[in-house]
Amino acid sequence: MKDAPGRVVCVGDIITDVLAVLKAPLAPDSDTPARIQVAGGGQAANTASWLAAAGADVTLVGAVGDDQAGRDRIAELTAAGVQVEAQVCPDAATGAIVVLSDAHHRTMITDRGANLSLAPAAIDAGLTGATRLHLSAYTLLDPGSRDAGLHALAQARAQGIAVSVDAASAEPLRQVGASAFFSWVRPADILLTNVDEALVLAGEGEPEAQARRLAAAVGGSAVVKLGGRGAIWALSTGEVLHTTAPSVRVVDTTGAGDAFAAGL
Repeated sequence: MKDAPGRVVCVGDIITDVLAVLKAPLAPDSDTPARIQVAGGGQAANTASWLAAAGADVTLVGAVGDDQAGRDRIAELTAAGVQVEAQVCPDAATGAIVVLSDAHHRTMITDRGANLSLAPAAIDAGLTGATRLHLSAYTLLDPGSRDAGLHALAQARAQGIAVSVDAASAEPLRQVGASAFFSWVRPADILLTNVDEALVLAGEGEPEAQARRLAAAVGGSAVVKLGGRGAIWALSTGEVLHTTAPSVRVVDTTGAGDAFAAGL
């Protein structure tokens, strides 16, 4: 891998995805044909897996239940080359998400389960010797896991570890508010958002202007992902970069942003 980033620590959810890729428009109160599969997921777990696939040295810190799903997720991640530091929660089930996906939209019905119990004490061992922390903002957006997310950020800053944060999801961001979110993540080297998250955090405007506002808000750089139109990256220097996306046949967008984060 060219320019490998050292050891990356991803902090966030370990999830079982029940993925339904719709073959026709969703028919409420009736039947809709779909391709359904069960697989490991979670924003941090996905990014860690893609980092490992690219040859990076990567550790994932998260929480699972004391159940078969949790053991399966850890085994899958380990087989993919991810070092897993998992907090096992005997009183909670491993998180699960039902994902409804088509070529244009993705709707998630979420039970974060054991991820809500991630404790600050679970973070420290994973950060030892790391060069970058990549934090899924889902950890911050729910009060149950917020202390762990804040602890990860504080420890990374104290140890001089570079920090990137994925903004996670527009609706939870809307519920906590942009001001609170920025107070948690600032300063961050990179903030990653999609168009919906950028709208919540930066307000209306062209993606370039949103990216500049986001970069200023976190005291670093910021990315606004534009789907088929590529992505905007506002650097801390004030320079703004725009990259286009290749034209492909879209089958399922689940995890696309997580893969983007790993590549970046």
